[in-house]
Amino acid sequence: MSAVEVVSNVLLLTGAAQCLLGALGLVRLPSLLSRLQAATKPQTLGLLLILAGAALRVPLDSAVTLVLVGVFQVITAPVISQLIGRSAYRSGSVRPSILVVDELAGRMPQEGPEREGE
Repeated sequence: MSAVEVVSNVLLLTGAAQCLLGALGLVRLPSLLSRLQAATKPQTLGLLLILAGAALRVPLDSAVTLVLVGVFQVITAPVISQLIGRSAYRSGSVRPSILVVDELAGRMPQEGPEREGE
């Protein structure tokens, strides 16, 4: 095995492990916000590691495509998680007791049922 193959294998296995940890977090974590964290951070890192490992094994023109996939994921994952978190906050799905700091309390109108604790 060459050094490139070893590095590629390590990147692929590490990325797969990150994705597995993110999936376990989605299943095991208790609140919507912590699940949202597990859905974005480790999944994005895992995908980037897998793309880097795959890019070492393919021709250069295909590697450029993999880089574009990675950039698209890095740009869209935080935006989507922000929208989902804000939507959950507005609908009252987020319990105020689990928030350390509630920066949206006075700024955002709320839809749906009254929030508990307020």
